Amino acid sequence: MQNKLGNPKETIEIIQKYQFVFQKKFGQNFLIDPHVLDKIITAAGIGPEDCVLEIGPGIGTMTQYLAEHARQVVAVEIDSNLIPILGETLNDYPNVTIINDDILKVDINHLVDEHNGGNPIKVVANLPYYITTPIIMGLFESGVPIDNITVMVQKEVADRMQVGPGSKDYGALSLAVQYYASPYIVANVPPNCFIPRPNVGSAVIRLTRYKEPPVQVTDPALMFRLIRASFNQRRKTLQNGLNNSPELSYTKEDIAEAIAGLGLPASVRGEALTLEQFAALANYFTEHF
Repeated sequence: MQNKLGNPKETIEIIQKYQFVFQKKFGQNFLIDPHVLDKIITAAGIGPEDCVLEIGPGIGTMTQYLAEHARQVVAVEIDSNLIPILGETLNDYPNVTIINDDILKVDINHLVDEHNGGNPIKVVANLPYYITTPIIMGLFESGVPIDNITVMVQKEVADRMQVGPGSKDYGALSLAVQYYASPYIVANVPPNCFIPRPNVGSAVIRLTRYKEPPVQVTDPALMFRLIRASFNQRRKTLQNGLNNSPELSYTKEDIAEAIAGLGLPASVRGEALTLEQFAALANYFTEHF
């Protein structure tokens, strides 16, 4: 079966046919480069036994590629104006289920049970900047069985997910992603690969879910509260960041003791700590206070 979409001509024709209007609030940019589509399929390792959750199928370009490689594709699209278009572009693919809903409000565990018997799924998405973090963290924190997440995101967000201490891009997102998954940037994607052209470059990043987190932490929720507090005011020392956080209730003395207990200087900043050190800090608080 030939792909109907994946190039500018076919994409423009279907947009014009339905008089589709791009909505800025949904961050809609449709991919028109078959080479990038192939790279995403390869990176995600989509095979004939896989069930894929696609977030934001748009007009169904990537969905067609996924459907030709996977056993089942569940595509969740928030924009109701795209549903009739998807009905046409995916008409030849009986293994695709389209759901018109907001992914942040969908019970993904139920979806996985229903379509894949509770077995691990693969997630593919082209995510607008403003919603990238809540969607990715929502997927990880929900406990949904996931093999990997392969997403197109703004280039600087992809960079942020994979960097370590000492970089200006290092922050709470870097640590959260690296607690749950191993990040790998698959490809950089310039603006001319989309209709309409975005103002910034994009990147495809694959997040391969760890079977076990790379660090042992007794209370992960506490660790993430410490991480958020450390990066909320980047220029402050770790001690002041933790002391000023409304999410934490430790005394200044407790915080100073914990930092010293890890062998760190009182002047250390949160951005200097590794994931292992944040885990150790959380464990110190749990054990001593």
